[in-house]
Amino acid sequence: MRRKIVSWLVLSLFVLMVLLPVGVGQARSAQRQVLVLEFDGPVTPVLVNYVDNAIRRAEMQEMELIVLRLNTPGGQIGLMNQVVTLLRESEVPVVVYVSPKGAMAASAGTLVTLAAHASAMAPDTVIGAASPVGAEGEDLNETMKAKVSETLMAQARSLAERRGERAVEMAEAAVRDARAFSAQEALQAGLIDRVANDLDDLLSQLDGFRVEVNGETRTLQTTDVQVLEMPLNALEELLQLLTDPNLVFVLLSLGIQAIFIELSSPGGWVAGFVGVVCVALAVYGMGILPVNWFGIIFLIVAFVLFVLDIKAPTHGALTAAGVGAFIAGSLILFNSVRIPGVPQISIPLVVGMGLFLALTFSVVIGFAMRAMRIPPRMGERTLVGQRGVVKEALARRGTVRLAGELWSAELVDDAAESAQLGEMVEVVAVEGVRLRVRKVVQ
Repeated sequence: MRRKIVSWLVLSLFVLMVLLPVGVGQARSAQRQVLVLEFDGPVTPVLVNYVDNAIRRAEMQEMELIVLRLNTPGGQIGLMNQVVTLLRESEVPVVVYVSPKGAMAASAGTLVTLAAHASAMAPDTVIGAASPVGAEGEDLNETMKAKVSETLMAQARSLAERRGERAVEMAEAAVRDARAFSAQEALQAGLIDRVANDLDDLLSQLDGFRVEVNGETRTLQTTDVQVLEMPLNALEELLQLLTDPNLVFVLLSLGIQAIFIELSSPGGWVAGFVGVVCVALAVYGMGILPVNWFGIIFLIVAFVLFVLDIKAPTHGALTAAGVGAFIAGSLILFNSVRIPGVPQISIPLVVGMGLFLALTFSVVIGFAMRAMRIPPRMGERTLVGQRGVVKEALARRGTVRLAGELWSAELVDDAAESAQLGEMVEVVAVEGVRLRVRKVVQ
């Protein structure tokens, strides 16, 4: 009987081990999933890594579709090419959906949209304006612009040729002539596949739509699917916030000020640490944003003038000049480069930060001048009038703690014959290494 029971148990376990993976695989294939991403803002290394992780996840879980909601003013060509490669090599179909209303797939976003296996736009959205510009938003010289434009047009033709001749012409015009097109114009030319009001409308329209994934034709099944959102994680959110020039400006200003404070009064570490972190984050943001680095010179000059005003014989003039240099440098750094879709720095914020820094350095100058006017105090005079705590009961003589040190003390208070442990006493005189004290009435 025991052998039969053991045999049945072994056989049952074997059957479960064989059938369980099949059941799980069937359950997974029956539960189709759609992964939705949010690509909002300039093309940055953070968003490139975000798309890469999402595609890997979708491939591992054998999802039905990836929907990339796109709203971007563009970005660097190198980063754009990374996104294009990720989309073209994905084993899971990717649909780029320019959304919400008012969004754009400008510049690099145009080629990202064309690289998807299918593309759609919400009403009142724009695609195009993909002419190349320099890193600081400036026009390229004729030779360089011709080289870059020809490369981008060839890439646009390659991505759009499956959509027909009219779509290829429109894609070339977006690069060559910086043309931009509405959702309806793009749909009529075949540059995109659908115009959808929202995600549900998009999934409804894509049901039964055929796409080509790595040479294989697939028919999308997007009814009764489970929609999974994949937001940016906390670190990605933080780094993506650094595409806002206002935040980068505040970090840069506070960081430089903290470093100057550390250099002017070394010995601590908090100000220096905070300053280095703020400057590092600001430099990361400026590496992504289109900025004019000439403005950095004015910012450095401004802080040098603030520091020099502390030692100048006449105070105020250099601080005023520093405020002017700070405001001019900030506007040159961020607002002299204008690219559609990239926000500009707030002028009231710049002026307010300049006045705040001037006020801060004025306070520092005030403390420095006050300290210079105080006569030096040395010897016994520094102890008279200070208060200490009794550490050994004073029966006329004992020990007190004063300014972190233990002193021999003598009680000279006629109204009290002793002072107990923990009571407060005040120094009235110093005789050699002994203090003469009296009790403090609480």
